[in-house]
Amino acid sequence: MSRDGASSFAGWSYRNGDAVAVRRSLPEEVPIAVTFDGSTLAVMMATPADVLDFACGFALSEGIITSLDAIEEVEHHDHAEGIEARIWLRADRAKALAARRRSMAGPVGCGLCGIDSLTEANRAVPHVGAPGLRVTRAEVDRATEELRVRQPLYARTHATHAAGFLVPGKGIVMVREDVGRHNALDKLIGALLRGGIDPATGAFVMTSRLSVELVQKAAMAGCAMIIAVSAPTAFALRTAEAAGITLVAFARGEGFDLYSHPHRIVDEVSDVA
Repeated sequence: MSRDGASSFAGWSYRNGDAVAVRRSLPEEVPIAVTFDGSTLAVMMATPADVLDFACGFALSEGIITSLDAIEEVEHHDHAEGIEARIWLRADRAKALAARRRSMAGPVGCGLCGIDSLTEANRAVPHVGAPGLRVTRAEVDRATEELRVRQPLYARTHATHAAGFLVPGKGIVMVREDVGRHNALDKLIGALLRGGIDPATGAFVMTSRLSVELVQKAAMAGCAMIIAVSAPTAFALRTAEAAGITLVAFARGEGFDLYSHPHRIVDEVSDVA
């Protein structure tokens, strides 16, 4: 099994009654166990790349940490059965985690699988301010196409999602890919955290529909705008409205739908310098 995100396999392609031998790159998915202070909190099926980004992003989006300095050490360990991402927390965060520990295990398509409490699915998220964030309509129009051309794993497999970070005036500055849309966003959040980039300074751009978990993760990260190629769910929209998040959907280079907190989308950014 390849740990670079994809492996090549032989097969047969049937088209117009003809059979042709082909070789395709298929995305890898492996169990990734995220452990905190030696105890497993979650096991997710994910693409085995950017594992430390994933672990740190998961820790932030799940409310286990609020900043990188709460982590004393993070390690990546390969096993025959999968990958273990080990996080060692600062003492005060370890104590807080012990008070709210729960167990999660979910496949790629569902970010809420394994949650024991219905309250967790409806968890309160912080209100996101970002008063200075403004993104032009032209930048929103370009966002998903700009993301598409920066997805090398998708180009090989046509079977992965991506999350990108759009900074006004700079375009998409960072991208992470995974077979799961929730995992891709956690990887991006972790990469921003580890890179010292404030999520409040830009927008998340997603290749998927917008489920409530993605909105919750954005709120926990402090990102005030999500741009997606597909639709939001009603629950996701209500959550975005309550959290102060601008939700943009059906952004495919030919226009977009704007559902909440529209003041952040402008015709052009004023030069106030």
